[in-house]
Amino acid sequence: MKKTLPLVLLLFIVISACGISQLAVPTETPTAEVVTPLPSPTVTPEPRSLSICLGQEPNSLYPLGDLNAAARSVLAAINDGPVDTIGYDYQPVIITRIPSLENGDAEIVSTPVQVGTEVVDADGNLVFLNTGVRVRPSGCRADDCVITYDGTTPLEMDQMVVKFTLRPDLTWADGTPLTADDSVFAFTLATGPDAAVKSVLVERTQTYEATDPQTLQWWGKPGFIDPTYFTNIWAPAPRHAWSQFSAQELPDIDIASRSPIGWGPYMVDEWVDGDHITLVKNPYYFLAADGYPKFDTLTYRFIEDPNMALSELVAGRCDILDPTIRLDNFAGLLQEMQSGEQAQAFFVPGMTIEWLGLGITPASYDDGYSPAREGDRQDIFGDAHTRQGIAYCLDREGVVKNALYGLTTVPSTYIPAGHPVYDPNLNALAFIPETGISLLEQAGWRDVDGDPSTPRTAVNVENVTAGTPLQLNYYTTTATQRRQVADILSKSLAQCGIGLNVQYLSQNDLYSPGPQGLLFGRRFDLVQYAMGVDSIEPPCGWFTTNEIPTASNSWVGTNLTAYKNEEFDAACRAAQLTLPGDASYVESYRQTQVLFSTELPAIPLYYRLRIAAARPDLCHFDLDVTANPLWNIEAFDMGEACKD
Repeated sequence: MKKTLPLVLLLFIVISACGISQLAVPTETPTAEVVTPLPSPTVTPEPRSLSICLGQEPNSLYPLGDLNAAARSVLAAINDGPVDTIGYDYQPVIITRIPSLENGDAEIVSTPVQVGTEVVDADGNLVFLNTGVRVRPSGCRADDCVITYDGTTPLEMDQMVVKFTLRPDLTWADGTPLTADDSVFAFTLATGPDAAVKSVLVERTQTYEATDPQTLQWWGKPGFIDPTYFTNIWAPAPRHAWSQFSAQELPDIDIASRSPIGWGPYMVDEWVDGDHITLVKNPYYFLAADGYPKFDTLTYRFIEDPNMALSELVAGRCDILDPTIRLDNFAGLLQEMQSGEQAQAFFVPGMTIEWLGLGITPASYDDGYSPAREGDRQDIFGDAHTRQGIAYCLDREGVVKNALYGLTTVPSTYIPAGHPVYDPNLNALAFIPETGISLLEQAGWRDVDGDPSTPRTAVNVENVTAGTPLQLNYYTTTATQRRQVADILSKSLAQCGIGLNVQYLSQNDLYSPGPQGLLFGRRFDLVQYAMGVDSIEPPCGWFTTNEIPTASNSWVGTNLTAYKNEEFDAACRAAQLTLPGDASYVESYRQTQVLFSTELPAIPLYYRLRIAAARPDLCHFDLDVTANPLWNIEAFDMGEACKD
């Protein structure tokens, strides 16, 4: 019988046959090898870019030049401040606070003046003090204390002194510290004989100096009481980069006009003529530590055609459509796009008013007026009742509703309704043909033939030959919106027996200089035009006698209707001599508004719309009535970042 070997013995034999002399029996559990994972590679975030489309190419980026609106939009990203105007108020940007009489950064001092000293006289003109000049002695802010200087009596006049303190962390985009001396350098460029632009402020500045690296001091000329004294700081210019060039050369060289160094959130990378300007983030921006700006690159594209701009917005190749793109005729479409979440639409009644100018005093009257003299148009608008009657016969509400989609309002005065000095007790004259007819009849315009479809006729209108029909020439440009407006107003005026002969001109023809130009040459019955301001200060001076365009001032002025009223002139002068915070500041401007709404030197039709658009997921774009449309460009953001 065959026996089987025991398993343990068999295992021993096999191991021995393999040359293993000893079987090792482990006494403890082996430790597993620890593998340290490799670090994950750092993910570099994709550069963020923003595309802003402009309706025109900047004419220059030289900050001290005569810039178009597109240039100002680009410079808002290159230079931040010095002071922003937001919501009819002022905010410091590169200065530590807004100077005021209350905080001691501004003061009015009494200063002695001698014969030959340059001063501002009682009428606001810059003159050399001499015998016979009418001036305001120190402390005088009204007309009843004005004196005529006798040339010998010691005289003191008021002089404004203002201090500005710069932030200590300002740096140019090339890393050079920005100091008060750079602001003085800018003032020097603005005051020289070769300065690109001359300003009233420059002419009325006596001294502008740096008292230390962060402090500036402005001295006005004696007699100059400036209500906006707290903005009299010159935006700095880089002395270290530009001082080798003259003021005459700078507007034409690239380092000043095409790629100027700034202190704002971005700096110029390239300018491709006719196509775009690219800006990149400024690493030295004083708000960089706070995470601004939000984008690495800005591209300003030039797209004049609003249809193309809207298409580019929908396609995602324009993130923002700047107000320089004329979107007035696309308000309805933009509203639809916003409802369909294709875009954000921004509509703000702007600082520009569309006016209906009445030819109160044509230029032919400047050497006297005679109803019978050939060349002298009949004095149709001399009676305020006629002007008021016309205003009641204008369907301005219909214009706003039908031509502007109800997105703006009819002004009651020359001051916007949101302004701190606006008089809320004044209402725009409504469209009430019956009231208009009554006023026209008071002025002597009658429906002689009993046919309301024909123009009224002068019966006993002062300075108008009897039998003269109320048939007026109405001039405006060929713009689509103005054609709509003229059509609406023609129909509403006809209800009052006022006939219109509407004539459309090119913009160049309408705004051509006097004496040949219709507008500035004061050769019109009715004219529709736009006039606005960049400043917050109420422009009552628009309608003062010294603003009438005449041969003596080379046909330059804003009082295009040649309205003359000594009471209005005095009220405006008193208002301009008050300062914000004075007890009489609001009251003085209220008086000018009351006179304006009664006298109607021109009829305000509506506030022109300021329109912009943006992609649906853009945030922090704030279209403000008084600010540069891109005033806070460093804060713009989009997408998921907007949800934080």
